[in-house]
Amino acid sequence: MSARDRILDSFEAILTSEGERAATLDAVAASAEVSKGGLLYHFPNRESLVAGLLDRLRTLADGDVAAMSAAPEGPALYYVASSRNTGSPFDRALIAASRLGWEKHPEASETIRSIQRRWLGLIRAEVGDEGVTQAIMLLGDGLYYNAAFGGEGFAEPGSYPLAELLEVVRRLIATAPVRPGPPTPPAEG
Repeated sequence: MSARDRILDSFEAILTSEGERAATLDAVAASAEVSKGGLLYHFPNRESLVAGLLDRLRTLADGDVAAMSAAPEGPALYYVASSRNTGSPFDRALIAASRLGWEKHPEASETIRSIQRRWLGLIRAEVGDEGVTQAIMLLGDGLYYNAAFGGEGFAEPGSYPLAELLEVVRRLIATAPVRPGPPTPPAEG
């Protein structure tokens, strides 16, 4: 693994476990086991470190959106089924970016909103009904939030009856009004 990737991994880990204030350049360098000069070689300042994290997140999101778009079960079922924090590189980058102070780092909030808009667009194109689309997004978001941030209340993180939740999504999709298809060309004759 390159020093650059170790630095980004350390930045993500500190953001996730301790928050933005703890993610100083010194702390990131120590965690990545590089000198501060080594860190500054790759990331000349804190803003470039944040930009590196967001670039990584966008790249990982591109892969997730491509997988969602190509999912044989469809985007809606893919979205809900994948709405669990599995500790994947994408999950780590997404959670770390969400821990950045959004007032201080508006690019972080815009990056996350952009990813959400892409997911929403795929589900909307599949389902065709705005209410059902929003319900599916909120179901997935709630599952992810609860798993990623240790939410309490209705279920232990990771113990959701996924098969039953996916069946709920299938029923929601089935209740969506049928969208008219493309116009049929007139018959020649």
